[in-house]
Amino acid sequence: MKFKDIKALTAGQGPARSASERLSRRCHSVEDMRLLAAKRLPKSVFEYIEGGGEDEVSLRRNRSSFDDWSFLPKWGSVANHSLSSTLLGGPVAMPLTLSPTGGTRLFHPDGETAVARAALEAGIPYGLAHLSTTTMEAVSAAAPGLRRWFNLEPIADKVLLQAVLDRVSNAGYEALLVNVDCRAIGHRERDYRNGFTAPPSIKPRTVIEGALHPRWALGFLANDAIAFPNLDAEIPDGPLSSTPDMWRTLLAGSYEPTDWDDIKDLRARWNGPIILKGIVNPHDAVTAADIGIDAIQVSNHGGRQLDHMASPLDVLPDIVDKTAGRIEIIVDGGIRRGSDIVKALALGADACSIGRPYLYGLAAASQAGVAHVLKMFAADMTRTMMLLGVTTVEELRGEGRELIRHRNEVFTRTLPTEIPSAQFPAAQLAYSDLRTP
Repeated sequence: MKFKDIKALTAGQGPARSASERLSRRCHSVEDMRLLAAKRLPKSVFEYIEGGGEDEVSLRRNRSSFDDWSFLPKWGSVANHSLSSTLLGGPVAMPLTLSPTGGTRLFHPDGETAVARAALEAGIPYGLAHLSTTTMEAVSAAAPGLRRWFNLEPIADKVLLQAVLDRVSNAGYEALLVNVDCRAIGHRERDYRNGFTAPPSIKPRTVIEGALHPRWALGFLANDAIAFPNLDAEIPDGPLSSTPDMWRTLLAGSYEPTDWDDIKDLRARWNGPIILKGIVNPHDAVTAADIGIDAIQVSNHGGRQLDHMASPLDVLPDIVDKTAGRIEIIVDGGIRRGSDIVKALALGADACSIGRPYLYGLAAASQAGVAHVLKMFAADMTRTMMLLGVTTVEELRGEGRELIRHRNEVFTRTLPTEIPSAQFPAAQLAYSDLRTP
């Protein structure tokens, strides 16, 4: 081998010139981003992202349900491949949305603003949480071209409801993302054991965690205090000491028990699209379609509310069957790769939504981290669809059920009976699509 060849082989990469380049070299999956976020955040804050309700059975099942489905690729051209699609009557660069997450500036000072700008760059919608730490107006100003959805809970007080809706509309949000799975706060034992509050209270454990994570601590102390400014009208007595305190106040005060009549009233008051987030029962999905709701987000709140719930992916086929195309369907929970999105679309979903993955990116590297997560999802989807033999999202939805198989569906070998044996001298085996009860 010549010296110049050896020199070429031993030449290393130059230093990364941007955060995006550093992430592209270091993080190749959502799990890589998760590990980086774990290093950047205090343990109690990181476990607030990670945790679920009670024994976290729902949390684990959300992820494992994707492993129950396997692909059956087909052969054919995949020229002119595209991830673009439509959702709620508007274009999306890929069938993915960012779910609302509360307390976002806990994970990085740039918070919701960084997430919104990354979503705009990726061409996908962003659902801003009612419990966001940045005002809805500031997010609109930071990303004016973004498809913005606003997340809230059903409100029984109609005067208060109208005031909230007017503010959301004036801030330029196109859709409402309405939680129907928060009638009580989940029993999140990790947070209780860690003494977690939002904002963090100053106590010995907090001081120690801050000292061990100086970058996070400096960002936390150098910026505005964590607050929930979109709740100013709902909680006029001032900021609350923690997220659980806020929930208890809302549930005991203005947020009286609501039912389907309140959803119907909301439908009459809001002219734009409405997505009900937290639907897992097929009967509720049908009711939502009957009263004119535009979409549902099949979700168990990331396993953070009622434990031992069915995973969204498990109930998706039944919901798709019962609603028969009358309502758009978004799925969240446990999504960590583009192949997970492909599986959900093959089972009839119109789009998927993520929460924890983009928070890992935010904690790791602000806007660049969120953008890197979204780029990985797009690359994963592209690669999976090409290997599966599918060119477009529309094709995937149309043919998807023929390209995916559940572990409980039985493969049985049968000899073809209609093909002359002389044409195929060796016995040919075919797989029938028999299913277990």
